[in-house]
Amino acid sequence: MTVRATSTVLVGRQRELAALRAALGRAGAGEPTTVLVGGEAGVGKTRLLDEFGTAAAGTGARLLVGQCLELGEAGLPFAPFAAALRELLRRDGPGVLDGYEAEFARLLPELARGPAAVAAPAGPLASDTPRGYLFDLVADLFHRLAEAGPLVLVIEDLHWADRSTRDLIGFLVRAARPGRLLLVCTYRTDELHRGHPLRPFLAELDRVRGVERVELARLDRDGTAAVLTDLLGAEPPARGVDDVHERTQGNPFFIEELAAAGSPVGCATLPDTLRDLLLARVDRLPDPAQRVLRIAAAGGTRFAHQLLAEVAGLPEAELEDALRAAVAAQLVVADPDGDYEFRHALVREAVHDELLPGEHARLHARFAAAIEAHPQLVPAGRAPAEIAHHWHAAHDHPRALVAARAAATAAADRYAYAEQSRLLERVLELWEQVPDAADRLGMDHLAVLEETLDAATTAGDYGRAITLTRAALAEVDRDAEPLRAAWLLFRRGRLLALLGKSDGSVEVREAYRLAGRVPEGPERVRLLADVAAHLSKLDPEQAVAVADEAMAGAVALGEDLTLLPTRIAMLCRLGQDSARGLADLRRAEALARAAGNGPALVSALVYLSDVLFELGRYADSAAAAAEGVTEARRVGISRSGGAYLLSNQAEALIALGRWDEAETACAQAARTDPPGVSGLHWLQLRAGLRLARAHPAADDLVGRALGFLARPYLWPNHRLPLHELRIEAALAADDRAEAVRAAHDALADERLPDLPREGWPLLTAAARTAARYAVPELGAMVGALAAGLPARYPAERAHAATVAALRAAGPAALPAWRAAVEAWRTDGQPYPLGRALLELAGAAAAAGQRSEVAEAVREAGALADSLGAAPLAEQVATLARRVGLPGRGGPGTDLLTSREREVLLLVAAGHSNSRIAEQLFISPKTASVHVSRIIAKLDVSNRVEAAALAHRLGLLEPAAAVPHQRGG
Repeated sequence: MTVRATSTVLVGRQRELAALRAALGRAGAGEPTTVLVGGEAGVGKTRLLDEFGTAAAGTGARLLVGQCLELGEAGLPFAPFAAALRELLRRDGPGVLDGYEAEFARLLPELARGPAAVAAPAGPLASDTPRGYLFDLVADLFHRLAEAGPLVLVIEDLHWADRSTRDLIGFLVRAARPGRLLLVCTYRTDELHRGHPLRPFLAELDRVRGVERVELARLDRDGTAAVLTDLLGAEPPARGVDDVHERTQGNPFFIEELAAAGSPVGCATLPDTLRDLLLARVDRLPDPAQRVLRIAAAGGTRFAHQLLAEVAGLPEAELEDALRAAVAAQLVVADPDGDYEFRHALVREAVHDELLPGEHARLHARFAAAIEAHPQLVPAGRAPAEIAHHWHAAHDHPRALVAARAAATAAADRYAYAEQSRLLERVLELWEQVPDAADRLGMDHLAVLEETLDAATTAGDYGRAITLTRAALAEVDRDAEPLRAAWLLFRRGRLLALLGKSDGSVEVREAYRLAGRVPEGPERVRLLADVAAHLSKLDPEQAVAVADEAMAGAVALGEDLTLLPTRIAMLCRLGQDSARGLADLRRAEALARAAGNGPALVSALVYLSDVLFELGRYADSAAAAAEGVTEARRVGISRSGGAYLLSNQAEALIALGRWDEAETACAQAARTDPPGVSGLHWLQLRAGLRLARAHPAADDLVGRALGFLARPYLWPNHRLPLHELRIEAALAADDRAEAVRAAHDALADERLPDLPREGWPLLTAAARTAARYAVPELGAMVGALAAGLPARYPAERAHAATVAALRAAGPAALPAWRAAVEAWRTDGQPYPLGRALLELAGAAAAAGQRSEVAEAVREAGALADSLGAAPLAEQVATLARRVGLPGRGGPGTDLLTSREREVLLLVAAGHSNSRIAEQLFISPKTASVHVSRIIAKLDVSNRVEAAALAHRLGLLEPAAAVPHQRGG
């Protein structure tokens, strides 16, 4: 993959850019204006000003830029002003100085050299009088330049400015005359140690009217993702974004350096150039401060003073002196709680990587021992994880093994399942290196595998989980422990299906067979319930039988809360009536709340939001999903249950017409990086949404979503919406061959007749293809399938009405489309309503119902605009032009003149231009001009399409049948 060296997009700076534009507006109005732009090194100050400068130049403003030099107080005086004036002279020549070349030679010594040199005053500026005169000349020059248009003067790196430069800036700010000058100065906040001369200077400027400060913060996680996407040319994996953001903490320069170093999401080790840059300031510290910084780096990015003192073993005064030097150098920052933090995580990483091997092990062992003795020295709840980390880094395998297991248990108690999974993986890694591991932990290797499997699955790491099932099945004795083996087989089958590798039926059925050898008990009932839920997608008849067996066992044992999640699955999957299913789900939700069972509540809300959507209760569905998202985040299952809830929420928001909110929900789902087919639903929804909006990235998302069709297996409720998306994408591209091919492939899916919810939208897309491209055989297939597919809920009934309307012809089309529109009004989804209204307008036009055309066009256009559905809006506008409506208002002048109608009638009859000329007593050239105008007005490609459209919209009727109506 080719990685661009620097990002070309400005990310997360809209507020700051708006502030600069507003400042330019004030300056343009004659108000003295200064903006001080602060931020740490690499945060993007120059990039922001480049963007602003381009925008300012586009408005007619003039831009001058000067750079301060890193030469200290004794450096070149007025260096940034000299650079700006040189740029001015190159553009405008010496005449711009208005005869004051000799005076300006103090800033530009080259004016006093050469054959045309002026007589410059000798020596330095001896007193304030000539210096004040020079300041007046500079101010007057800028004032004259600003008379022609706003002038933007940018002074970069003010933290390196010499005293003279600061004085001249202060003069321009305080003594500014009315004029159109905007002064913008940038400085590094991380260079401003306590004694830095810029600190009091900025404080003085803050008191002057017209001075504004703009602080650039680091990018958030989304900003990091946007920069990486631009650098890499493709959206990086969510976990890669998380890694880069954690290491760079949102500093754009660091993001660019890591991305350019190797792998698409950064690199495992720091690039040498970046490491040298990070360590340069560390190397300037006194040796005692460097030693303390190395100790602190072993403790982590954030560390407590008492913990550092315990580990360092230094006298308090010596430790404080060292920390004071690190704080002054802006390497470490102190917080009000008495803790410290490295200003940049990458600085800590660079310092830590410099530790010698023995020093590394010794320091981490000291941190582990200190935290074991004083756990209060780290944040509450973090001691087990910190101890495990430090013993592992110290290479003390026995202690690391026990600590990792304890930390994993503590992580599970906090719902931190990803952390639990990583810690248990460490236990497995250390197992072979600790001979008495089983005795130390009180559990065998298989039990550790099972615990790790549970954690990985809950955390959403399905790929790793499936590997763990293979290892566990290799160890389990199926004859001695059939229930244990059955659970492992079921988990493997379910994971295979979730990853799209197979339907998992072989493993699940073998699990059911082994369960038959197990005595009745809660674990067996839970297994049977899960098996029934899985089989409901593969073999509903067998699923019902297994579910009955599970329910009988549950009744015999007495209902238990642990059965709740799987009981929910059975209720929703086995075809019970919606009223009873919804009531049972509400009961399950209440039980989960009463018991405080977070995962069970998440499961209930997943199914509840899904059922509410199917019933057409979209607002209730969105609300249930939103609550579930919050709960899933709280209990640490955002990548599994949380991802389903986010996509359910997005689906409901799309149905409600709240497309921007749906886009946000899809973006949140993408950030959770759901594994396997869990990541399909949001992707399919977002692809369809962007397709409906003609978003530039629509094709990429559609391609990614349709890529799932190449997997060995997909659940049918995932597969059918992808077929629909494929058809809609082909229709959007007006690719007849692909649309017809995609429709045939979709209708051949054997599960379509069993799934009305997914089947009806698919039939609608196929029927639209048959109607648009006049494929009667495809239309007949749609009709046959529609005849046997039940329409139970509002959306299904609306789709059924739409399919019927798309297949209707002649006089039957108008009443059919009226029925479809009313069905969509009942359901409440604005986008399909808008599409139906567009078709209704066409049918009404063909029937000569001009007032109905106008009303349908107006409403369809308003819906398209509110949704941002650009293609639909364009289709509405095209139809309005074709039938002679002014915009989307009421009936107006016909699109075609009476002569053009006469020509179109003859075109539809198949006459050539010569024959039309003979019939109408005009020249062939005039006939050709009329035909060309007709094709352009109707927005078609040729005379054949013009004739077909004229027939469909009733444009060939006598003028009396469609009376002219003028006005709005």
